[in-house]
Amino acid sequence: MGYLALIVVMLLLIFVVVPRLRLRAVLARAFPTNYAKILRRNLPEYRHMPTDLQMQLKRRIKQFLYEKNFVACAGLVLNDEIKVTIAGKACLLLLNREIEIYPSLTHILVYPGSFVVPRQQRNEDGTIMQSHQALSGESWSDGRVILAWDQIVDNEHVQSMGQDVVLHEFAHQLDSENGSTNGAPDLPSTQAYQRWSQVMQAEFERLHEDLAQGIPTVLDPYGATNPAEFFAVATEAFYKKSRLLAEAHPALFAQLKQYYKVDPREWAF
Repeated sequence: MGYLALIVVMLLLIFVVVPRLRLRAVLARAFPTNYAKILRRNLPEYRHMPTDLQMQLKRRIKQFLYEKNFVACAGLVLNDEIKVTIAGKACLLLLNREIEIYPSLTHILVYPGSFVVPRQQRNEDGTIMQSHQALSGESWSDGRVILAWDQIVDNEHVQSMGQDVVLHEFAHQLDSENGSTNGAPDLPSTQAYQRWSQVMQAEFERLHEDLAQGIPTVLDPYGATNPAEFFAVATEAFYKKSRLLAEAHPALFAQLKQYYKVDPREWAF
C-alpha cells in the first residue's frame, strides 16, 4: 500500500506540481522587449487597447508559448516574429475570460504560404471523388491548427477585407471545446444557448438572403457555408470590423460582446 501511495505522489509531482511550478516561473518573467515590439508591429489592436488589456494579453501569450508546440512546415524557419504574432492573435480571443488557454490544442503547424489538403466528395450517384484544396488555415479536432504565414502579415488584400485567418481558426478551436464544432461554443447556461441559437440562426439566414439578393454585407460570404463557419467569420468581423458590425448587425455584435467579454470598438483603429 505504501509503495502504491509513493507512486501516486510521484505521478502528481511529475504531471501536476512540477508543470505548475514551471508555468508560474514563466509567468513571473518580464515580457521580452522584442516580443512587445512584434506585437506593436503586427497587432494593431495591441497598440490601441488599454494598459490592463495589454498586460492580460502579454500574460496569456507567455503561457501560450510555454504550453503549445510550433512546427515549421515546407521549409519555413520558425522565429519569434511568427510565434509571438500567432500567439498574440490567438490570445485576443481570451481577454477578460477565466478560461484555459485552448486546452485541447497541442500543435500549431505553420507553412510559408497556402498548403494543399486532400478532400473527398460524395456525388449524387454515391461515388467518391478525390480532390485537393489549397488553404490558408485549418483547425482540426485532434489538437492541431494549421496556418499559412503569408496570410497572417503583410497581406494588404486580406487586411482590407477585415479577414484574419488566426482569429478564424482559433474561433473554431473555441467552438470545438464543448465536444462539437457547430457554431455554438461553450456557454454558461441553457438560457444563454437559447438566445445564442436564436440570434445566430437569424443572422445566418440573413446572410444567405443578402448574398442571394446581391446586398453588400459586413460578413465574409464564406460564413454562409455552415453555422461553424458563420461563427468563425463573425468573430473575424467582431475584432477587425467592430464598428461596422455593431451598426449593421447589433444583435450579433451584442452576442459576441457578451461571449468574448470585450468591446473592440474601444480600441478599433
